[in-house]
Formats: sequence, C-alpha cells, structure tokens
Amino acid sequence: MIIHVVSAGETLWQIANRYAVPINTIVQLNALPNPNQLVVGQSLVIPSPYTTHIVKSGENLGTIAQQYDVSIQSIILENHLTNPDTLTPGTKLVIPPIVHIVQPRESLSQIANRYGTTVQAIALENDITNPNIIYVGMSLTIPRKKPLIEVNAYTYQPSEEAVDSLNAIGHLLTYFSPFAYMIKEDGSLQPINDKAMIDAAISQSILPMLTITNFSSTEAGSNLAHVILSSAELRTKVINEVLQVMQDKGYKVLNIDFENVLPVDRENYNQFLQLAVDRLHPKGYLVSTALAPKTSASQIGPLYEAHDYEAHGRIADFVVLMTYEWGYRLGPPQAISPINEMRKVVEYALSVMPAKKIFLGFQIYARDWLLPHVQGQEAETFSPQEAISRAVKYGATIQYDRTAQSPYFRYVDEQGRNHEVWFEDARSAQAKFDMVKQYNLRGISYWALGFPFPQNWVLLNNDFSIIKR
Repeated sequence: MIIHVVSAGETLWQIANRYAVPINTIVQLNALPNPNQLVVGQSLVIPSPYTTHIVKSGENLGTIAQQYDVSIQSIILENHLTNPDTLTPGTKLVIPPIVHIVQPRESLSQIANRYGTTVQAIALENDITNPNIIYVGMSLTIPRKKPLIEVNAYTYQPSEEAVDSLNAIGHLLTYFSPFAYMIKEDGSLQPINDKAMIDAAISQSILPMLTITNFSSTEAGSNLAHVILSSAELRTKVINEVLQVMQDKGYKVLNIDFENVLPVDRENYNQFLQLAVDRLHPKGYLVSTALAPKTSASQIGPLYEAHDYEAHGRIADFVVLMTYEWGYRLGPPQAISPINEMRKVVEYALSVMPAKKIFLGFQIYARDWLLPHVQGQEAETFSPQEAISRAVKYGATIQYDRTAQSPYFRYVDEQGRNHEVWFEDARSAQAKFDMVKQYNLRGISYWALGFPFPQNWVLLNNDFSIIKR
C-alpha cells in the first residue's frame, strides 16, 4: 500500500493516473463520499505492491533495506537519492516490492517456501488463475510476510449496530468486547443486551470478551472499587457472578477495567486479579486487564497509582494499554493518541512485562474543540470520516503534527466561531502499526467500534495477519 497526501490543485483523476489505479478503487478503499471534493493534506490509501516508509531517528538504508527484504540499491534508485548515507528523520521513502524471476524447473510452491509465504498469496498478488502454470523468466511480485497479531475491539453500540460492525470488519478481529458489565456494591453485575452481538462474534470465530468495570460516564467509581476490592467476600462474589455470565452467555475471556482505583486498594486489586486467574484458568478462560497509560512506576494521580504494571503483566494473560485520551473531551485541543506519548507508555510497559502480553490501545474517533478553549467546555466527538467531511465543508487545509504523528485542522463555522479538529488518518494509523511491529507487541485493541474509519481496516489487513483462536 502507498499513502498519498493530497497537494493543492490535485484531482483524483491525476492521482489515479499517477499510480495506474482505477479511480473507483481509490474511492472504495477510502470511502470517499464525493470524488470531486478532496482536501489539501488529506491522506489516501492507494493499492500498490510498493509501500512507504517514514525514516525514524537512528535508521539508515541498511536497516531499512533489511526490514523490507530489498536491496539498498533498489531503494536508492526508486527514490533518486543523491546522498544515501544521510537520511533525515521524517523523510518518506518509497520501498519497491520483492520481485522474483522464475528459474528453470521452479514451482510456485518452491518459490513460496523460499520467501516464507504461500502459493495462494503469490497467486492472488499476481492474478495467477492456475498456480501450476508459470514459466521461466516470469516476473512475480512476492507478498511480504506479515506479522501475526491479535486484535480486540470494544464497543458501546446498541446491539443491532454492533452486529453490523461485526459483519463489516469481524474477519479482522480476534476478540470482541461489549462495554460493559457494571459492578454493583453488593458484588452483582448489571447485565447488558449482548446476546445478538455475542452470537455474531462467535459465528465469525471471534472470542467474546466480558468486560467488567467500576465506572460510567457519570461516576468515577473510586468508592465502588474500594467497597469491592477491600472485601474478600465481595471479590469472591464478583468472580462467581463473572463465571456465571461467561458460562451462560458464551464469553471466553474476562477483561477487568477498573479505573480511578484508590492508591490504598492497589494490592487488593492485584489480589482480585490473582483470584480471577485462579478461578477462570481451570475452566479454560483467559483473563486480561485494561491499564491507564503510565510512563513510570512512581507516576502519581488517581488514574495511575493503583495500576501495578508489573503485577498485571505477571498475573494476567494480557493487558490493554489505554494509550489514548491525551486530547480529552473536557481538556484543551491536542492529539488524542500522540505517538510520542504512546511510545513512552509502551517502553515503560516493556520494562516490566513481556511484549507478548501487551495490546496497544488505539482510539478511532475525532474531536472538535471550540477556540479559544474554556476549561471544562466539552469537545464534540465523531468519526474520522466526519472529520474529513468537515474539512471539505469549511475548505480547511489538513496539517500533520510530525511529533504526535496526528492530523489536525482549523476552521471557522457559520457563527464565526473558531474550531480545532484532531483526528486519525492513514498516516497516523500506519505510525501505530509500525510501533506494534517495532516492539513485537501481542496486538492492537480498538476503542471503539461505531466510528467509521475505513482506511484503518484496509491498512490493518495489509500490514498484519490476524490470529483467530
């Protein structure tokens, strides 16, 4: 895949001609509502055997060539590099595909084995209808081997909408997490209408994940968590309730999302997690947790102190890092998931737990703040698709913050009010996927389904092979 950023004066016809791709293909992959309305700075996903690489600090042509299994010379030629020994961080390189010339007596099976791929993948990449018929001298584009990861998605959609989401992108999910069963002070659970969505998940070989939580949109949940976690009797009752729901509904994984837990309950929380593992593992269930985005063990604040990364990483089967909400809906405008801040969280997590236990949290929504920002004034939340529509409507130019690896724009509405919008696009999604690859993380966890972002799913499918349990 190639990510193309629209320049001033460019048309979709020109872009399609440049890459020799049908206009309709670009329209469909990017879900463009009006092909005649592109925005300067808008990113487009273009199907291509080529790919793009953004140079990072410390990289050189040798390490980049090795990463993509191509020669240094091919990168130099493709990018017309006059000084290949000096690469500037942030530079976009076009990486050529892996090409194999068929030799005498070679079979497609032998070629597939050589490159660690499959006959089917090569046949699909090269439009070969009969894999048994290839000829000497034939040029084959070899699909790159994709990392295996797991993917989770939370949703708080109504049941019917959640089923529609699963039908659309369920082939790219390992786990699915309806949000959420609320814990009550007596240790019981407040149920949700989840049967139809669980059935839809199971029909697509997705493991339903039961999420239990102590907070809501109106309650921080600190006192509720204290009541439950400080009582051995109530901790046991919650797990009993969890087991009953999992057995009755078909859930296969438990996700514990306790937030704003009091520092005094840190050890009690660890004990609760250990109890969950002790009770659920013998029955074949997995246990996971959601962790606030900490960057050190000593980080203070109500979100962080009771979240013991080392203990959760040791006890749970996996954890979801909630690496989002820097651009909080009640705070000032900024990137919601800045890659530089996410990296700090990931690197701290890796210092106390193995990469195979870490899911990178990825939010897939946009926010629109009024300017000047007034403390406590709530930003509007919507999809990345809506962000593009607003940029089109108001004639905005999309900017890209290279530190945060996040797009944004400003506009003036009909009432003369100034706005600032931060959202996700193909570039920011690719930056997150690259980080998952760099650190060999277990997977990606989306918050949350219900915000259309077609580019994300196209790139996810292009970059990874998704594990189905």
